[in-house]
Amino acid sequence: MTAAGEAGSAPEAAPAKVNLYLHVTGRRADGYHLLDSLVVFAGAADSVGYAPAQALSLTLAGPEGAALAAEPDNLVLRAARLLAAEAGLPPTGRLELEKCLPVASGIGGGSADAAAALRLLNTAWDVGFAPARLEALAARLGADVPVCVASAAARMEGVGETLSAAPRLPACGLVLANPRLPLPTPAVFKARRGGFTPRAVLPEGWDDAATMARDLAVCRNDLEDAAIGLCPEVAAVLAALRALPGCLLARMSGSGATCFALFADAAQARQGAGMLPEAWWRWGGGLYGAPF
Repeated sequence: MTAAGEAGSAPEAAPAKVNLYLHVTGRRADGYHLLDSLVVFAGAADSVGYAPAQALSLTLAGPEGAALAAEPDNLVLRAARLLAAEAGLPPTGRLELEKCLPVASGIGGGSADAAAALRLLNTAWDVGFAPARLEALAARLGADVPVCVASAAARMEGVGETLSAAPRLPACGLVLANPRLPLPTPAVFKARRGGFTPRAVLPEGWDDAATMARDLAVCRNDLEDAAIGLCPEVAAVLAALRALPGCLLARMSGSGATCFALFADAAQARQGAGMLPEAWWRWGGGLYGAPF
């Protein structure tokens, strides 16, 4: 292993995580909630860059970077220190986070950033950990970080550490919209009322987006009501998404306040995003890695 590569690395994408449904299936004795969720990744993304340096540092850039300026210990730095400790290396390098996703918004921006840092530094420092080992490290950083390591569609269960294959996904488009109001995850879980929801029954795959939307319509996001109670603007976002031409399904992602709408293709999604209020953060396109 080496402490750092000789040159800077190409930036690592940190795509937005979208919970197509999120069931709270139970609660452990230690208070952590058990979840069942189908997670996909959108083309909207942050990115993490690296250049060799004697000391570890992080600079923030991008349109949403200012929202993290007062954060003393960003998840990217925590991920870097954790990987260095596990590999027996000093944490070094100049990291730059290009922040394009809104903060505390239910689409795993910080989790995706941390996962991107793990992938990036695993290569830059020549650590060579296998993906499974990176996922195990990721679980120590937060519930959403393990699924973000591969940035690929997956079923996420337990407290985020149990990942399995997602059903076969069709071509589709997504619109993401956030009213520019942060919604901290612990507050949403604390405000949640009611019992638990069974694990969803999913098919092996879907041939088209309309069939997928029909099947997912019987599922739910068990945090949606609590989020709306704390941030009523979420209901306005959902109403606006459902009114877009071609919308097949609209739901809140994660603990909010970002909501998504499912469309038949990326072109319809891009058109739909342009119809939403300019004061909101909004994005339209396809799944991460899918052709446009």
